[in-house]
Amino acid sequence: MAVAFQGIGAAAALSSASVLESKRLHFHFSSRRSLSEIKSGFFVVRSDGRSSAGPNPRGRRADQLITSAVATKADSSTASSASKPGHELLLFEALREGLEEEMDRDPRVCVMGEDVGHYGGSYKVTKGLAEKYGDLRVLDTPIAENSFTGMAIGAGMTGLRPIVEGMNMGFLLLAFNQISNNCGMLHYTSGGQFTIPVVIRGPGGVGRQLGAEHSQRLESYFQSIPGIQMVACSTPYNAKGLMKAAIRSENPVILFEHVLLYNLKERIPDEEYVLNLEEAEMVRPGEHITILTYSRMRYHVMQAAKTLVNKGYDPEVIDIRSLKPFDLYTIGNSVKKTHRVLIVEECMRTGGIGASLTAAINENFHDYLDAPVVCLSSQDVPTPYAGTLEEWTVVQPAQIVTAVEQLCR
Repeated sequence: MAVAFQGIGAAAALSSASVLESKRLHFHFSSRRSLSEIKSGFFVVRSDGRSSAGPNPRGRRADQLITSAVATKADSSTASSASKPGHELLLFEALREGLEEEMDRDPRVCVMGEDVGHYGGSYKVTKGLAEKYGDLRVLDTPIAENSFTGMAIGAGMTGLRPIVEGMNMGFLLLAFNQISNNCGMLHYTSGGQFTIPVVIRGPGGVGRQLGAEHSQRLESYFQSIPGIQMVACSTPYNAKGLMKAAIRSENPVILFEHVLLYNLKERIPDEEYVLNLEEAEMVRPGEHITILTYSRMRYHVMQAAKTLVNKGYDPEVIDIRSLKPFDLYTIGNSVKKTHRVLIVEECMRTGGIGASLTAAINENFHDYLDAPVVCLSSQDVPTPYAGTLEEWTVVQPAQIVTAVEQLCR
């Protein structure tokens, strides 16, 4: 492995000891703070939807929601989580478990990024791995995203299966050239001589007062890159399954994790499982309208679903999970049944995931639609630091309820 690293030109940029001294301590502090404060947020903390929402400064809107209503016809959350087989993990622990299982299974799997080693990662996804696997398989890097991302791509070309952790997805914009011109294209431009089995993962999305640069929604930036697959996890179960699938894939995969979902808890199976990278998840079957969502917005949608059921609506909720390519089979079957579509996303409205999904639905299933596709997205503004303003930039459950009522009239 050391020989493979030495053979990569980008590694030369990692030799600057002075860069090591300028670690992003301010972000480490905010990361630790956000982990301790996540449970106090207004989103649902448990993936089965049983937890109550936290403080919400938009009290009057929240009052319109019936949070104690039944959300599904046969809601699996009615069964006690404690009675199910398996073990209970937080989402960041599920990611670590999937990563550790793959490192045990395949000695070519390695991790690199800022503070992923003995510090354990800013969100503790890699905690304990450096002690178990050593510094060559869990490689701490300087603050040089373009260099260590390029190094990972070279390592993938020479036989390893590297995982790049971006301390924050916004920082990986510094490596956009490597991700686009190398990671996405080298399989094609080499005439198939090289595969790039690289996983790029890390936290993104709107946090809790982390400021504009640490609360970016960048899915659509990477969606336009040819040759890249993209998935977004939303529960501990699919976080682990998607992590394992991404590591085993021969294609470069970007795994989006949400900064506010790391402390979400769920019981997952003891036995090994691997999910399909191109498959959506049916969260709630329904008849009246298809609601497509992913990541954190899944929980805003399910909160709204409780109110909608009490109002007599029967929404079908799908977590699309695969942001590129879309699972048009699952989506299309739902559209053919409900004939109405609402997309709820945290990505920006202009050029976002929802815009691409709207175009795909109109192109493939236009004849089945009884109403125009409606997309609820974040506002096209940098995320404000002030908590109240921050919340106003993101789609809230009351807006989802209103949109469904208008679409189903």
